[in-house]
Amino acid sequence: MKSDLLRSMTFGQILDETISKYPDNDALVYVDRDFRLTYREFGELVDRLAKGLMALGVQKGEKVAIWATNIPYWVALQFAAAKMGAILVTVNINYKISELEYLLKQSESENIFLIDGYRDTDYVQTIYELVPELRSQERGNLKSEKFPHLKRVCFLGPEKHRGMYSIPEIMALSVMISDEQYQARQSSIDCHDVVNMQYTSGTTGFPKGVMLTHYNVGNNGFWIGENQKFTELDRVCIPVPLFHCFGCVLGVTAAVCHGSCMVLLEGYDPVQVMASIEQERCTACYGVPTMFIAMLEHKLFDKFNFSTLRTGIMAGSNCPIEVMKAVATKMGANEITIVYGLTEASPGITQSKTTDSLELRVSTVGRPMPCIDVKIVDPETNAALPAGQEGELCCRGYNVMKGYYNMPEATSQAIDKEGWLHSGDLAVMKDNGYIAITGRHKDMIIRGGENISPREIEEYLYQMEGVADVQVVGVPSNKYGEEVGAFVIPKKGYDLTEADVKDFCRGKISRFKIPKYVAFVDAYPLTASGKVQKYKLREQAAELFPEEDK
Repeated sequence: MKSDLLRSMTFGQILDETISKYPDNDALVYVDRDFRLTYREFGELVDRLAKGLMALGVQKGEKVAIWATNIPYWVALQFAAAKMGAILVTVNINYKISELEYLLKQSESENIFLIDGYRDTDYVQTIYELVPELRSQERGNLKSEKFPHLKRVCFLGPEKHRGMYSIPEIMALSVMISDEQYQARQSSIDCHDVVNMQYTSGTTGFPKGVMLTHYNVGNNGFWIGENQKFTELDRVCIPVPLFHCFGCVLGVTAAVCHGSCMVLLEGYDPVQVMASIEQERCTACYGVPTMFIAMLEHKLFDKFNFSTLRTGIMAGSNCPIEVMKAVATKMGANEITIVYGLTEASPGITQSKTTDSLELRVSTVGRPMPCIDVKIVDPETNAALPAGQEGELCCRGYNVMKGYYNMPEATSQAIDKEGWLHSGDLAVMKDNGYIAITGRHKDMIIRGGENISPREIEEYLYQMEGVADVQVVGVPSNKYGEEVGAFVIPKKGYDLTEADVKDFCRGKISRFKIPKYVAFVDAYPLTASGKVQKYKLREQAAELFPEEDK
């Protein structure tokens, strides 16, 4: 491994280096609200927020959960928490009350920052429901019966809510921390400390907290940008959610490592993305295939100027060939790249190059990134396989997570004794070193870039009265790649309907996890040993629920 290609820097050092090189470059821009910060101004915001956290009493190693859309304070908090030694815990904006409760308990988060809400979920009301003590206890002395680790709840805005600190209050507290105290805290941070925890859905049940270090994320972001030939002149349109690695590593970290400008959107809207690209003369754009499809098929597409677009990343789910071609030709992003990875891998494992032929970019996910070893193994024996043979993709290198938080057994299942991270994805390595993903060894559903655990939905539906058994599988979808399908065996005497199942889920689990399709059956296809043959259920689902436009 060429360790000289890796940088032993903390997140704070990476930002400070960029500020020293490009202080007057645009760092953060929002077209919809005329918001613009240079790297110098962004650094000042980060430092004030970091000192404010210290003044609140946030200690090195504490977890700071953030439940918010892509607002400017999201990016500021990402770096502020890192600079004063805290661990940012990213929360999916689609979460409902039971999912947030699980995350706060499992992560043992001491702090949570939130906005007012998203879509039909009122975040403030949700946190009051989970932590009723907020309404009566003094701020700074929170003692929650349900969440014994929770010390502080903070609101990402100027509004005041009982029991919570507001952003202006936290910023005002920053004067209590001297530059010497702040510097001492920063000096105590090591690049191998955990800086970020992201919850990822697996096939074995509830989400697991992936612990990523400054070294993991900083280096992965650097190489993601290098492979797109980023410089301080690039302007990157980032409409993907920041709570995913796609947003906060492939997007934010890659840009900051190169002094590039981040053109962010609070939420995805195809017209806003196209307007941002035109107005800010973006050179790169990120998105899952469905995002690019929504732009290409929009009736206003021809009204926008994409002449500055050069590169970007299309990832999150399989990239259809025709979509890739259209992005390269109609949008001008003829150097757009494909990235394959997992949250557990910080996340990038492979990436295509800007100079790769379009055919290579649509038929493979590129080659292993620098300093990352990749091998294809037999899923049953773990023996390495030669080029051309299908097996499970494994990787080893600087990018492999530190582990799952408080889940040693799950960690040892994911990372073997030789340090290889097992992806659960089936792949073939070609003679030229390029890799094609051919399927999934595990049962994960990927809908529009969101990883969904069938087991998690099954466990939830088991609680429904009248359900004897349930199996959840992915159903092919032209728009999202896959949709959620549930095969339900009702208890005797119960006459359940599809609407009953969906109503039981609505408002309790994230919208994207609610089964779009429900089938009621008497039995499942089984192996000789009595195991459910999910691949047969997937085949049945594809036949039972054909899309209208197929």
